[in-house]
Amino acid sequence: MRILCIGDVVGSKGCAFVREKLPSLKKYYNVDAVICNGENSADGNGVLPTSADSLFASGVDVITLGNHSFRRKEIYSYLEESPFIIRPVNFPESTTPGVGKCVLDLGRAQITVVNLMGNVYMGENLACPFETMDKVLKNVDTKITIVDFHAEATGEKGALAHYLDGRVSAIFGTHTHVQTADEQILPNGTGFITDVGMTGPVNSVLGIKSEIIIEKLKGKLPVRFEVAQTPYKLDAVLFDIDNTRGNCNSIERISVI
Repeated sequence: MRILCIGDVVGSKGCAFVREKLPSLKKYYNVDAVICNGENSADGNGVLPTSADSLFASGVDVITLGNHSFRRKEIYSYLEESPFIIRPVNFPESTTPGVGKCVLDLGRAQITVVNLMGNVYMGENLACPFETMDKVLKNVDTKITIVDFHAEATGEKGALAHYLDGRVSAIFGTHTHVQTADEQILPNGTGFITDVGMTGPVNSVLGIKSEIIIEKLKGKLPVRFEVAQTPYKLDAVLFDIDNTRGNCNSIERISVI
């Protein structure tokens, strides 16, 4: 099973870039399923029904989110209605729209996709990601499980990957928008990369106009973020997963401009 995981999509132009590049990527790499982080896919931050629809129409099978999941209230009912857009599973179940995991049935194999958020430097006091995954995995009965760990600290990402080694098929990090060069298969067969990167403008600060971020850092006052208007790139990682055992056979970084 070949699963393509796409890094954080930035704005409507990021969605358009996915729509332009994804069909050929799926064909070239013989992709079976596509998971895409879409928490920044709306212009101005967050995710909207229109940006989610755009990603699904482009060939994305599952959209994962993160700390901006609930930035736009227009997405709340969409999260309740669509089973394949998932928010971090460690948000409170009783007060949070949507779900944190889903099962994608491809006929010859089923894939459980889990969205999880870190606690270190994230500004949210969510349930412990380690304890949360212990609870989640008790109710998973598919051979293949993929985790999008939306987190800031590389140490937290690496620690969780080793904690889950052999219990999930693959873990890919999102949120920092910078693709890391540490893709690996852990000793017990779990594929891991600290961060898959982003789908956004190349000449920017994490997708935002550099002058805006400089102004914020120098002046210490709130600013309105604007997506940089420069050429785009798409960062992704391709996991090849054994259908029978659920372990990762290979992992490959991809970056398309």
